[in-house]
Amino acid sequence: MKLFTTTIFILFIGVLTAYSQHSISGKIVDDQNIPLPFANIILQAIGSKENPKGTVSNDDGTYKIENISPGKYKIEISMLGFETQIIKEFQLDANKIFNITLKEESQLLNEVVVKSKRPVIKQTAEKLIVDLEKSEMTNTNLQDVMRKIPGVLVTNNGISIAGNRGVRILINGKTTEYMDVETLLRDFPADNIAKIEVVEQPGAEYEASGSGAIINIILKKNVRLGTHGSTNVWVGEDQGFEYGTGFSIASYKNKLNWQASTNFSQPTWREDLFLDRTVGSETYDQETIEPYNPTNFRIGGSLDYYINDKHSFGIGGRISTRTSDRIASSKTIISDVNTTNTLFSENSFNRERKNFNINPYYEYKTDTDKLVIDFNYVDFVNDNTNTLSDVAGSTISEDSRRYIQDGKYTIKTYKADYIKTFSDNFKLSAGTRFADVNTDNDLQSFLENTTNGFDLDEASSSQFLIKENIFALYSKINASKGKWSFSGGLRYEKSNTDGTSIFMENSTEKVAVKKRPIKKLFPSASVSRKFTEKISAGLSYSYRIQRPSYNSLNSFETYLDFWSAGEGNPNLTPAYTNNFQFNLTYEGQPFFTIGYSKTDDVIFDLIKQDNTTAQIRQQEVNVENNANWNFRLFAPLNVAKGLEGYTGVIVTNTDYQSSTYDVDLNKWNLIWFVQASYQLPWDINFELSANYGTGALEGQIEVDWLAGLDFSFGKKFLDDKLKVNLGFNKMLNRGFVGNIDYGNGIAAVESNDSRQNIQLRMVYSFGSKFGKKKSGRNTNNDEENRIKDNN
Repeated sequence: MKLFTTTIFILFIGVLTAYSQHSISGKIVDDQNIPLPFANIILQAIGSKENPKGTVSNDDGTYKIENISPGKYKIEISMLGFETQIIKEFQLDANKIFNITLKEESQLLNEVVVKSKRPVIKQTAEKLIVDLEKSEMTNTNLQDVMRKIPGVLVTNNGISIAGNRGVRILINGKTTEYMDVETLLRDFPADNIAKIEVVEQPGAEYEASGSGAIINIILKKNVRLGTHGSTNVWVGEDQGFEYGTGFSIASYKNKLNWQASTNFSQPTWREDLFLDRTVGSETYDQETIEPYNPTNFRIGGSLDYYINDKHSFGIGGRISTRTSDRIASSKTIISDVNTTNTLFSENSFNRERKNFNINPYYEYKTDTDKLVIDFNYVDFVNDNTNTLSDVAGSTISEDSRRYIQDGKYTIKTYKADYIKTFSDNFKLSAGTRFADVNTDNDLQSFLENTTNGFDLDEASSSQFLIKENIFALYSKINASKGKWSFSGGLRYEKSNTDGTSIFMENSTEKVAVKKRPIKKLFPSASVSRKFTEKISAGLSYSYRIQRPSYNSLNSFETYLDFWSAGEGNPNLTPAYTNNFQFNLTYEGQPFFTIGYSKTDDVIFDLIKQDNTTAQIRQQEVNVENNANWNFRLFAPLNVAKGLEGYTGVIVTNTDYQSSTYDVDLNKWNLIWFVQASYQLPWDINFELSANYGTGALEGQIEVDWLAGLDFSFGKKFLDDKLKVNLGFNKMLNRGFVGNIDYGNGIAAVESNDSRQNIQLRMVYSFGSKFGKKKSGRNTNNDEENRIKDNN
């Protein structure tokens, strides 16, 4: 009886308690009465120390908070891109319904926010992170931004880091190798960039391929609810009048996020090559002037759909084209003690490239887990026709040649990456990747006949096919404890590459197949320690592979003039590099760095002269040993009010050794650089980038001193919506001037770009600037890096 009474009493209390519990519910909409999912609703008991209760609105904007005791409460409703609403103190004695209408913020920057004119930079043991979202820059393109990164040198000869020009540029993990780098730097708008990561020691999550640093450009996906975009136009003078224009637009509304952009440009520039060499008793004085005026067009877009707060999927795509019609004019003076002859020649190029890329993905993400499944498809077509002929005024003649080379590349990659976050101090990641590559390069070579037409030269024509697949697995851990941080990973890659040459020999078709299977483990690790509140040190290591580009594996010859040509090498093998790096940072900024790398069978541009035929050939070969040291010292330039930037010195040593090719090269050099911005009167921002080098070893070319100077003036108008930038580039531009040691002779060489480029750029932005943030993904594009084409 006592047990029964106790049970009845407990049940009575439970019912009474449940009856006294209440709920709050309602619906969140915007001022257009459109439901708002993922709005935050926080319920706070007044005068209580209990933790607040909260929930997130559903897909239809509804919400409900249950099991609330009677009392006094207040509610806060917030959502990124909308003004926060607060329901002040109310008494809860029964279930209540609160339907809320959120108003979109007219300006997110009603508060005073102080931003730097330069990007926020943070150096870790793994990478250098350049945050552009926390800066107010007047720059308009990627080139201006790259010049602000300490130690990154942007010259007419490309991008280099610590003297290494083997830099790969990725955009959200996507390669840009098949794009023209100069066009990319000029046309890519700075407003679209959120962060730039300079990864000198890539971890296991990156493909193992590459010999230099990776620059990963992370685009903004911070689209405020609504629509925003920008339009830009630029004009300039280089080798001739040049111009370009672009437009981008993006929108995020509820679950849908989409972006679209297009660009058109017609830049101009010129490349000069002067070569003075001796062949026996004769001197060859060669001069080639090659102007460029390609037409570039690109259109792309992406669509992301958020199923709920955990699941999303999307698709991105891009189509780009590039056409180039140009004539390289050459003049060769051949002289000895008795005679002088001159050969004038022209090499006319007609080149067309088309690239199609599509990239669907799925993402699952919680506070502790993230899974991304990614597929990437690339179809790249490169059709080239060039005709080499002598022209009037020559005292000697040569038979004209014509080459038709059509290249087709199909790349399919599948990738899955998983990250498990156990705590703020421990994270585990793993993934897999599979790439399937098919390339088809068909070269038809023609010789001039007696009727000024062209006949097929079967002996010099061939077709080269590559079928390659690469399978990879990786795992990585990130851990920290106290003042220590550690990351370590291991990547396994298995590849099979079959190269097939189809050619004619004695009127009979021949087929030669070369197989190259590879199985390899690639470890990477980094450790860092904070010694004081301001000083930290890091040590990192990576083991990497450099696979030959697809074009370099075929044996085709490409003539610049009648005496000079480049040719492929089907016997090329991958190179393997051990990289070590130590860095000191001061307040998270790069201060001092030491780097060392040792490469076996490095891929090297070998230039040889045949003293019998006077022909020059450039061919990529494997040189047995290559070692590189670099020492970097950086310092900020915040020495005066309004002045920001960096200066520093980079000391490098490059060494190549090969008994097979009789290569013995070693050179030290020092580069001083400065990257600065200064606020002039009338809010005009002055930017300057300059560098001076004592010399360098660019492959087989020993280069004398180098120098570069670029500066610009920028200003904002119309409430910062309009950016105007007047840039003066290549004002002091000394390219490669030095010597080539052929082994059987030394040649003086000068390779330079046209000088003095002036550009006026204007960017007008419209719509909202900030809002919902979507994480970036590293997509699978390593094989595209090996489509080397510099048309």
